[in-house]
Amino acid sequence: MKDIILTGDRPTGNLHLGHFIGSLKKRIELQNEGNYEKYYIMIADTQALTDNAQRVDKVKNNIIQVAIDYISAGIDPKKVNIFIQSMVSELHEFTSYFMNLVTLSRLQRNPTIKEEIKQRGFETSLPIGFINYPISQAADILAFGTTIAPVGGDQMPMFEQAREIVNSFNNTYKPQEEVFVMPKAIVSENKLFQRLPGLDGKLKMSKSAGNSIYLCDDEATVREKVMKAYTDANHLKVTDPGQIEGNVVFTYLDAFCREEHFARFLPEYENLDQLKEHYRRGGLGDVKVKKFLVNVLEDFLAPIRERRKECLNHIDEIYNMLFENSRLASIDAKERLEKMKDAMGLNYKKFLK
Repeated sequence: MKDIILTGDRPTGNLHLGHFIGSLKKRIELQNEGNYEKYYIMIADTQALTDNAQRVDKVKNNIIQVAIDYISAGIDPKKVNIFIQSMVSELHEFTSYFMNLVTLSRLQRNPTIKEEIKQRGFETSLPIGFINYPISQAADILAFGTTIAPVGGDQMPMFEQAREIVNSFNNTYKPQEEVFVMPKAIVSENKLFQRLPGLDGKLKMSKSAGNSIYLCDDEATVREKVMKAYTDANHLKVTDPGQIEGNVVFTYLDAFCREEHFARFLPEYENLDQLKEHYRRGGLGDVKVKKFLVNVLEDFLAPIRERRKECLNHIDEIYNMLFENSRLASIDAKERLEKMKDAMGLNYKKFLK
């Protein structure tokens, strides 16, 4: 049986390099391999509202931006169902039933939730929707019979929650036939790419932290951001030995640099290993490495910018695609919701004669 794939992002801003290297790159590979029955990418506006309830316009306006980022990066809407979470009402009903299978203490132990509560200052004013969004995310995964999901490393605790809910549902209701598939996550084998660090070198690349390079950034913005990026605090002079570990410029080169980039942009080196070795022993300045990174990122981002320009000429078509895909996703989710309610004994239509 072919896979059913689901993944998604919160529309709280444009997508950045961390999104691409963490999961979007894998999504495109899976799309191009074509070994799937259905493929969904969800724009998770409902989940975005859990910490943006007073900024609905921000979430609403970013739906189209995220959709354009997807298409510009290489997602083909003819092959993938890109839909809007809030337009699939069945997901909210799934969430309601799943809430009865998860304890509050279990949600509070979720390491991703704990970290994000601290980042957002929610310790004394925690919205119920925010602590509940692992259950909402489980509903998204399970509603479509997802078998695999490419996710960032920080989402693994959420994914494990979905697997626990499958077990809890089966133990509680003992369905005679399978209702939910046990999903599997796909994460980057390189742990560094699971949480690509931000330009400041302190946190993962994040929209809320303001330390990101976005897929929509123009050339001048990319250059400005890279030239300010964190490298090695002890590498004060060109002659000083430099440290690679924790140096975000080299982390980004690990993620995006290819051997042909050296022939084009830095021919005195054959590959990244040679560049790193020179930096470690000293005699190589940060500015030269950063200029090389700018060229590498421009080679990656320029085609994305061109496709983005084309998308901006077809906004109405993209909206119509999102609305139609959401309608189709709703049909798919409703089918499994009915199976779930049958297993729970909540299908009251049998009483009708």
